[in-house]
Amino acid sequence: MEQIPLPSHIHYELLLQVLERQTAFAAGQNPAIRAQVQQLIATLRKALAQQKQLESHCDRLDIPYEYRWALNQVTQQVNSVLPPPS
Repeated sequence: MEQIPLPSHIHYELLLQVLERQTAFAAGQNPAIRAQVQQLIATLRKALAQQKQLESHCDRLDIPYEYRWALNQVTQQVNSVLPPPS
């Protein structure tokens, strides 16, 4: 079975750090905006938790998955499997 591509956890962490450290701080003067930022943070935390549940489910079913760092990673993976040019 082909590996299931999943976002790397670092993508969630980066977004959360930006939202928590910078966006929430900048929105601090506006309660409505700050509330929306907090909702977005909660949604991202839930998405990461759901992805971890999916990973656990795949582990139990012995379904392979791999973390993707970029959309063009498939090309990079194909190139890394090919032998170097002579």
